[in-house]
Amino acid sequence: MSDAGREQNQGKPGPGKGPDAGKTATTTRPPNRGLFGWVMIFVLLAALIMVFQHAGDQATSLKNWAEFRNLYTAGELDRDTVKLQFNAITATRIEGVDGPRAEVRLPVTPDNREFWVNELNALTGGNFEDRATPPWWHFFLSPFFIITLLVIIWIFIILRGLRSMSSGGGMLGNFGRSRHRVTAKSMTGVTFKDVAGVQEPKEEVSEIIEFLKTPKKFTKLGGRIPRGVLLSGPPGCGKTLLAKAIAGEADVPFFSISGSDFVEMFVGVGASRVRDLFKQAKENSPCIIFLDEIDAVGRRRGGGFTTGGHDEREQTLNAILVEMDGFETSDQIIVIAATNRPDVLDPALTRPGRFDRQVTIPLPDVKGRMEILKVHSKKVKLGPDVDLERIARATPMFSGADLAAIMNEAAIMATMADKDFIEQEDLEEARDKVKFGRQRRSRVVEEEERVATAYHEAGHAILQVLLPNTDPLHKVTIIPRGEYGGASMSLPEKDRHGFGLKWLQSMMRVACGGRVAEMVKTGDVSSGAASDIAQVTRIARTMILEWGMSDKLGFVRYAGSDSREMYLPDKDYSDETARIIDQEVKRLSDEAYGDAEQTLKDNWEKVEAVAEALLKHETLSADEVERLMRGEALSKPTVSDLLADEARKAQSDAPPRKQKPREDEGPTPGMIPRPA
Repeated sequence: MSDAGREQNQGKPGPGKGPDAGKTATTTRPPNRGLFGWVMIFVLLAALIMVFQHAGDQATSLKNWAEFRNLYTAGELDRDTVKLQFNAITATRIEGVDGPRAEVRLPVTPDNREFWVNELNALTGGNFEDRATPPWWHFFLSPFFIITLLVIIWIFIILRGLRSMSSGGGMLGNFGRSRHRVTAKSMTGVTFKDVAGVQEPKEEVSEIIEFLKTPKKFTKLGGRIPRGVLLSGPPGCGKTLLAKAIAGEADVPFFSISGSDFVEMFVGVGASRVRDLFKQAKENSPCIIFLDEIDAVGRRRGGGFTTGGHDEREQTLNAILVEMDGFETSDQIIVIAATNRPDVLDPALTRPGRFDRQVTIPLPDVKGRMEILKVHSKKVKLGPDVDLERIARATPMFSGADLAAIMNEAAIMATMADKDFIEQEDLEEARDKVKFGRQRRSRVVEEEERVATAYHEAGHAILQVLLPNTDPLHKVTIIPRGEYGGASMSLPEKDRHGFGLKWLQSMMRVACGGRVAEMVKTGDVSSGAASDIAQVTRIARTMILEWGMSDKLGFVRYAGSDSREMYLPDKDYSDETARIIDQEVKRLSDEAYGDAEQTLKDNWEKVEAVAEALLKHETLSADEVERLMRGEALSKPTVSDLLADEARKAQSDAPPRKQKPREDEGPTPGMIPRPA
């Protein structure tokens, strides 16, 4: 059934239609501010009345009745202006007596009104004006009126809350409404043609798209559509992009929401939002629900430090479990979820019947990287010397997001250099920038530190060329990049899905070569080998704990489960075994260091040749390193020569300076002689 048919049947517009398509399906109703506005106006008017009253009140205040009586008896008050008001006795002083004509005022209390009437009758003989009724605005400033008004406002607020509860918003109103976004096919702009390097996952989700379009084709044999598809893989490998492509290919409503959107500070809000999401999805079925980063709410229950049965995350997970495969299930709703950590999800969530399919999206291989680079290269201009296959081979373990960043950085560099297209050197520099960081040519390096860095990187490069079972050397540089003082880069010939013992041992020796060469040359060690030490230690511990590459410990896994639910590390072996593990890690590291030291000492003249060339040229390619190791000389200009050429070029491009003619020279042609 099409979307138009559903709208006619339901009598209301479906999601993704109209000008607000693509926005959050739940719209927040603005609060009614009419009553509060009138209350504020009343308060301001009352304050203004009081201000004007006090501003116009210029009367002289009297202390007691005897003072008023003395003024009246002495004839200083106008006898026709005596008034008994609501809270005071007033009269006008005769002009000329102690200044101009003014009013005197004696404050009184309304409770003793009869007493003051008798006193004024006895004093004035009844010649006074009695104003017993207070002004109209005194009533609105009375405590009775203010308290009554506050009670009415409070009752109004409670009635509004009850009305919102009866309308389906729940006790928390809009907090319990789902914050999903409805995406139409024409809004994503992403199809399966834009997704490369993940051929098998594309085929699996393509079956779901086909089922939504022609369900009878599958149900005639008794099959049913999968209720859920779990996309898992490292960050940046294309999980969310694949979900956008599904929305672009499927002609059904696509509800997307993040796992963190379910969690709030109020207990029960997440479960309410889950129910509201599936309620709206059922009203628009068949449809797809995409839950991004589902591990935010789908972690294993009962692990870690939780607050028991009232934990907000567990209530949200329970609601998801019931909606996906509870008593009320629908075969017309497909839930697609994405996560980086499928190992921490609750088993009840990943069982068949809820997430029937678990699609793993790995990092792309060299063929996948080539396809991804081709997709991104369609948006930029490439030069004739660009070799995408070389870039694909030089980017092992790069994700699709990393490859997109390489192409974007190369385009930025070419633009800043005023080039008409992207060249190969731009892609090479962009790859190094994404992996190691930006070059820091402005960094001031002391000569002693520069020499140590050159020998350090030369030690890495020599061992990478000499030792077997290592990846081929690509280039070596001593230009600071990111947090590194230099780098030795390799160019793998193939993607490694597993690691052999010989390759691991060679990589450990290559990592030790920097410290060895640096110590032999300078007689000192520095902190520059910190990352090398960490790499050697990590490889050695993984070889022993996880891969069983120790003769003493045998074919046993000693690494704990990586669920990250507990603060304390998981340790399932004795203290004696832990001591043996430490000894084996140190043995592997010492063997690697010793072999690297012996190899470099046997080939020290090659280390010196490469290090001195690095000091002159700063960057060497693999071919140049091999030529230096064979004893050949390099003919390319040094860094000093390049700087001198740039300085001469800048000087020649500068406009000529105008010079004044000397007196002994004749007058310049066309110049009028100055008279003596």
